[in-house]
Amino acid sequence: MKPSLAKGTRDFTAIEVSRRRYIINALQKNFELFGFQPLETPSFENLSTLTGKYGEEGDRLIFKILNSGDYTAKVNQENWDYKNHQKLTTQISDKALRYDLTVPFARFVAMNHGQLTFPYKRYQIQPVWRADRPQKGRFREFYQCDADVVGSKSLLQEVELIQLYFKSFSDLKIPVTIHVNNRKILSGLAEYAGITDKLIDFTVALDKLDKIGKEGVVKELLEKEISQESVDKLDFLFTQSEDALENLLQLKERFVGNEIGLQGVDELEFVLTQSLSLGVDMQNLVFNITLARGLDYYTGAIFEVKADGVQMGSIGGGGRYDNLTEVFGVKNIPGMGISFGLDRIYLVMEELDLFPQEATSKVEYLFANFGQEEWILEALKLIMQLREKSISAEMYPESTKLNKQFTYAEKKGIRNIVFLGEEEIKNRKVTYKDLEAGEQKTVSLEEFLG
Repeated sequence: MKPSLAKGTRDFTAIEVSRRRYIINALQKNFELFGFQPLETPSFENLSTLTGKYGEEGDRLIFKILNSGDYTAKVNQENWDYKNHQKLTTQISDKALRYDLTVPFARFVAMNHGQLTFPYKRYQIQPVWRADRPQKGRFREFYQCDADVVGSKSLLQEVELIQLYFKSFSDLKIPVTIHVNNRKILSGLAEYAGITDKLIDFTVALDKLDKIGKEGVVKELLEKEISQESVDKLDFLFTQSEDALENLLQLKERFVGNEIGLQGVDELEFVLTQSLSLGVDMQNLVFNITLARGLDYYTGAIFEVKADGVQMGSIGGGGRYDNLTEVFGVKNIPGMGISFGLDRIYLVMEELDLFPQEATSKVEYLFANFGQEEWILEALKLIMQLREKSISAEMYPESTKLNKQFTYAEKKGIRNIVFLGEEEIKNRKVTYKDLEAGEQKTVSLEEFLG
């Protein structure tokens, strides 16, 4: 059988792994700089833990795991005959691969809240799985890099997470724009348009604006039985000014007597003005009234990060989810979190040629093998000394033509090839060739070891 990869997954070569680690290390450094602590959770959860947290569309994208053994043993024959997939799923599967890191984190907090110190700040860098249609920048297995803080309602958390975003992307040299909105504003818009009972349908459609445009959003709203009158009242959403604070002022006028909407405006105004006071350029922090983020658990501020000058979806996103732990029986633990999309960040950095040389892990020295046992032993001793100094080195395993050893070094990207023969050993010297510069040198053993 010809080997193949599962759709939406990838192998990573040495250079790709090194570059991914470069991104992860930069993010991890900043997470810890901002006071977040690491956490890891299992790759799969109980299906009941994940179901109902991501909306109808999200639930369809959860990878279910068949029960062990005879998974058909508990299947109801009637459900089987009528292909009732919803009931069948719960009968043949009780586990699923995690869809994101936020819900497992909420489950962890609910289980351990008595032992945690609040506000509890954690970061998590692990893979997640979604049964999505693969395309550029979208995979079925991918890494998320999350930072969340729970146990605080303070809007300073939103301000700090915006700072974390800008600091991290600045370190990676990626120019970004952060789009912000507030779910309370969206709830206020639904109330304003008289479609409170259609809030989820409204936000799901609005969240697709970038993909399907105004006409597509309007068409979907009408298909969801939202009246033309309500759609007309929301038409101003598609003609916003570039001045965020001016847009918020106009919303205040529309939201007179609309408590939830006004609360969202006030919260967002605080976050924007505080960020502005801390030196954030408002060209890079944009109030996007049509930003909805399709996940049902958001209750306040929502974020989406886009790389400037690159045709790519969001490379980060998040928001406030004050009620998430309630579904696990634990109330009054507000939460706020953001996520960095490692795979898309990688593609952006590759497209913009932002990876520095040190992002690629390379062997510093290859020792040529001349086949003489005593020379090999001296070379191995010297390799040990280099490794003690954290300098990467290896010995070519076979005694073969030098051309083959040179080819190996060049293909592997090894910087130098070392020749340690009888003369060098006798005179305590080392001869090496810098393959990048094309220069060969003979130096004392002490100078070589530095």
